[in-house]
Amino acid sequence: MTGLANVRRTVDVEVDPADAFELFTEIDAWWRPGQHSFVDPARAVGVRMEPGPGGRWLEVWDAATGSGYERGRILAWEPPRRMLFEYRDPRLPADPLTQIEVRFDPFPGGTTVTLEHRGWDRLPPAVVARYVSSRIWGSLVSWYADYVARRSGGPST
Repeated sequence: MTGLANVRRTVDVEVDPADAFELFTEIDAWWRPGQHSFVDPARAVGVRMEPGPGGRWLEVWDAATGSGYERGRILAWEPPRRMLFEYRDPRLPADPLTQIEVRFDPFPGGTTVTLEHRGWDRLPPAVVARYVSSRIWGSLVSWYADYVARRSGGPST
């Protein structure tokens, strides 16, 4: 067993938690297309989050209809503090689903944004070994921090 229970990535941004939360939900503006960021890069035209519990995190395959691959469902939507959603990926078992929580904690002059992907300990060790690397979610939080910095006119860390 790998012993991996959670993957956690943290970034500080120089906006308040309400703005950090809102900018995170503008996911299509900062998500970068590629073979590792989309389930089906050939079909993907974007990504979006539908606000509120029950909303979808969707990889959009058809801009006109908004149809695509459901990456997960929003389980908790608590602006400006946190969001929690399921994570689906065709390379992982359909059950049990893992979950991603994103927290927005204030500090003087900004917000610490923490993405925590939980539930790896419930998956078969061979799946975890193939899927999890030291880079998982690191690019995503960097893309987000770069977007926040561009939007706010400040640096990101």
